[in-house]
Amino acid sequence: MADDQIPFTSHLEELRKRLMIAGGAWLAAFFGCYSVAEKLFQYVAEPVRTALPPGSSLVFISATEPFFTYIKVAAVAGLLVALPVILWQLWAFVAPGLYGHEKRFAVPFVLVSCLCFAAGTYFGFVYVFPTVFTFLISFGTSTGEINAMLSMGSYLTLSTRLLLAFGLVFELPVVIFFLARMGVIDHKWLSKNRKYAILVAFVVGAILTPPDVFSQAAVAVPFIILYEVGIIVARLFGKKKPTPEAEADEDPKPPESAG
Repeated sequence: MADDQIPFTSHLEELRKRLMIAGGAWLAAFFGCYSVAEKLFQYVAEPVRTALPPGSSLVFISATEPFFTYIKVAAVAGLLVALPVILWQLWAFVAPGLYGHEKRFAVPFVLVSCLCFAAGTYFGFVYVFPTVFTFLISFGTSTGEINAMLSMGSYLTLSTRLLLAFGLVFELPVVIFFLARMGVIDHKWLSKNRKYAILVAFVVGAILTPPDVFSQAAVAVPFIILYEVGIIVARLFGKKKPTPEAEADEDPKPPESAG
């Protein structure tokens, strides 16, 4: 019984170690980003400031809102800065359970995951944010009787949720790649379930974005495109199923009788 508990205890100790390293990296990055949190917020707020009518600006509705807003900015920025370390610790935790030929994907996994996440946040911030916030603000002020006064905290909450949504959506080909390499899914299964993927794309867009069709489509359309990319990735890099001839060759032949 004690022998059965040792591996489980070892896994818990290893998990605690990896979480501490990942958390320490995030904390260090947080303190580094907090020193420039105000500048970071000004940069993140540029799309909405451009979309606001002339004479309007972001406001804060409580005395503590700027302080906590800058803390949230530093926390999110620190997470992005520490992401390579966090992903590496994740890989280091699961690596002992992988085969030798699978462990060689460690560095590509970290690099490609970080690049995909960065590409998603960049796409959302540069191409989607200006259009989304221009549409939402112009819709709200179209009557001319309502003034736009967005608070710092509410804008940061919305923008952070959108950035994380785009970053995670752009990780889809990476997830499909590893599932295909492990033989969990293949390109035929992905093609067969394409209609469900489209449904999931719009459900995810509805959950993670404001309740307008444009914002939902801005998340759903990249999801669908990247799903199609994932099908190609699964076709090219998925685990190959052995042919009947190969399986027959691998089957051991019964020993011949001496008589």
